[in-house]
This record gives sequence, structure tokens and C-alpha cells, in this order.
Amino acid sequence: MNDTASATRIGDRIRVPRTRARIGVARRDITPPTGIRAKNWGPADWERSEGAHRPFELTALAVIASDDRPRVLLAVDGTWWRRVADEQGVRGAILSGLGLEPDQLMLSLSHTHAGAVLCAADAHLPGGELIPGYLEALAAAGVAAGREALDGAVPGLIEWTTGTCTLAADRELDVDGRALVGYNPAATADDTVTIGRLSVDGAVRGTLVNYACHPTTLAWQSREVSPDYVGAMREIVEAATGSPCLFVQGASGELAPREQYTGDVEVADRHGRSLGHAVLAALDALPVPGAELTLEGVVESGAPLAIWAGHAASGGEGAGGSVSSVDLPLRDLPTLDELAEEWKDIDPRSREERLGRARNLRDGYIDGPTVQHPVWAWRLGDAVIVGHPGEAYSRLQTTLRARFPETPIVVMNLTNGPGFVYLPTRDAFDRGAYQAWQTPLAPGALELLEEHAVSLVSALLAG
Repeated sequence: MNDTASATRIGDRIRVPRTRARIGVARRDITPPTGIRAKNWGPADWERSEGAHRPFELTALAVIASDDRPRVLLAVDGTWWRRVADEQGVRGAILSGLGLEPDQLMLSLSHTHAGAVLCAADAHLPGGELIPGYLEALAAAGVAAGREALDGAVPGLIEWTTGTCTLAADRELDVDGRALVGYNPAATADDTVTIGRLSVDGAVRGTLVNYACHPTTLAWQSREVSPDYVGAMREIVEAATGSPCLFVQGASGELAPREQYTGDVEVADRHGRSLGHAVLAALDALPVPGAELTLEGVVESGAPLAIWAGHAASGGEGAGGSVSSVDLPLRDLPTLDELAEEWKDIDPRSREERLGRARNLRDGYIDGPTVQHPVWAWRLGDAVIVGHPGEAYSRLQTTLRARFPETPIVVMNLTNGPGFVYLPTRDAFDRGAYQAWQTPLAPGALELLEEHAVSLVSALLAG
């Protein structure tokens, strides 16, 4: 006997997880000015951008759920924070401008490696004089888009689904005993795309896309700023839905495209189209907004036909949120002088890039033998959003999804701050991966973050 078939009854429904809330979406263009410092790669022999491949966007999603407490998610085309002071300055200005508490805002960077340097301490370097003004403009755009989204929020739905996309690949490659950062054809990668369809009165008003893949298609050969694959992905989805698309980076510490480190923008656009079509395929598999497939009955034909049709659905209430910290261990850190000695034989540009990153990672985050790593978590109806500032390996999101298989979970790296550090697996430490020697955290930090995130999600769902 087929147990699944025998358990199905007339009137049964195929549940679509949803968030029922007031929702609003707004966008601002944040394309960096030509000439801004955009040197993000050690081999680059240039420092100022010479144009823009595609626009950079800041898109705000305001959600006011059943607890009547506004929450704002800002999806931002940007590189990464290099100093705590810059992140706190931008996010602090947005919190103040919107009148929100720290647990009500998540600012999530896409992590393009072809964007403006987000570090005011580089103002003395070529192109750096434009950085402080750009950071001020970024904060102003966050306030303006956030306010418009909040003021325009109306009753609507976010309906959640998942798809798959093979763009992301494992980037932990060992060659001749050396751990490299590049496509490993022998390994598998998490291919899950988590998608939220926003609708009001049956009309699609936006799409939230959560996918884990480093935007490292474009590298030192390209002198234009670019949102990397995210730009073409947005174009594909927005053309089909007629509404804004927000992208938030997943737990992609060890994931990147197979083909990367190029100056060819067509490769980035091809990658974006791959993800965009995966998003549209998943969206087209959903019923119309507000409906769920219901088994209406049986029609006798040459075979008895089960008739499933869309019917209005309910549910999706419930809300909660928090910001908390997990105590993570530090490894024995070499001094900056010791790092300079260790890297003395590599080319000077790459050495200075490494030293600058090491210096900035420690400032404002490390104060004692352990660190307090912040985690934000929101329950929005049937779904949960988890964000943190580090670059966790994909195990963070696969663990959460396995632990809560019935709950759509959006997992975001590079969200708020401080703690702009890698959280690798123990295996990455064992093999001497770049992410393991770059991070100040000790082996086991990823597992502690996972445990903390699981407890947060459990509490939100129970509450």
C-alpha cells in the first residue's frame, strides 16, 4: 500500500508557507561615483574605478507583522565592511533616521568584489577621498528607502518557496599540497535558493532572493564597479515580475562560481541569468498569490483523475525577533609584524592588501580572549530570517534547514556588525585553507554559531 496516497483525503491542501503582514518596498540607486577607490584585489595595478558595469541598488523591505513592530531589511549592493567604525556609522545613522531599535534593522551586503571600498580610513589613498561622502550617501539612501517602505506598507503576503541553482560551487581546491581558493570539481555545493514572493491584493510587489555564492566573477582585470552576477539576476526577475527584486547573500564562505577571477562582464551576466531563471522557475511553480492547491475531488475519465485547484489560504501570522551574541573563541593570533615577516616574499601590493585586512578585522571586534559575535533573528509568520556579520560556511544554512525542515529559513552572511570574519569548518582549518588562516576565530566557532542560531530559531517558533 502507498502510505502517502492512503493518507491523502478530499479537501487536503498543499501548504504554502507565508508571512501575513503589512509590507512595503522602496529602492534607491547607490552606484558609486566614477573615480572612487575600488581596489579589492591584491594583484590590481589600478586603484580608481573607471565606470560602472551595472547600477548598484539599495532596496528596503519593511515588514510590520502581528506584533505591530516594524522591521526593515536593507538589501545593499556592496563589498564588505573593513572597519567597525564605518559599519556602525552607516547603520547608526539609518537607525536614528528611521527611529528604530538595533533589533529592528538588518543591513545585508551582497558582497560583490567589484565595488567601492567601504573604508573611510583609506581616504588618503587614490580614490579614497570619495569614500566618506559615499558612506554618507549610503546612509541617506537607507533612511530614504526605509522611510518610504515603512510609510507605504500595506496588508500583504510573503509566500515562501525554494529552488535550485548550480551556479555556486565549492572553492576549496588542493593542488600539489597547497590549499587554493578556486573551483574544486570533486566536491559538492549547497544549491538551494530561498525565495519570498511579496504580493498585495493578488498582485506581485517584489521578490526576495537568498542564495549563497561569492560574487567573485569579476576581479582585478575589470576597472568598472559592478554588482557582479546580482545585477543580471535582478534584471531577469524584475522583467518577468514587474516588481523589485532584493538579493541577500547566504552562508557562502566556501562557495563561489566555477568560472571566476575574470574581467569579462559577460561572464558575470551569464551567471546572473542562471540564477535569475532558477528564481523564475521556482516562482512559476507556486499557485497564484494567496492560494493553496486543494484536492477538490475526483473526475472519472479513462482513469480516475485527482483534481487539485487553487483556493484562498489563511495563516502566516506570528512574529518575534531578537539580537543576541554568541561567545566565540579566538586562536593564537600572530602580531602584525609577524604577519609582515611571514608574507615578506609575496608581491608588495598583495602583502599590503593582506596586512590591511588583518589590521581592520581586529579593530573594534577583538577585546579579550574571546569575542561576542552578534546574531539577528526574526520570525515573520511561517518563516525565520537569521543574519550575522561574518562569512560562515554553508554548513550554517544546511544545518538550520535540516533542523527545521518545515520552516523557510533565510540565512544571511555580511549583515550588520561587528565581526567581518570567516567561520570555517574544522576541515578547512586542518587543510590550511585561506579562510582558516585569515580568520581570528579558533576551530569550533562555526559549530558554536550553529548551536546559537538553532536555539534562537527554536525559541522564536515556540513563542
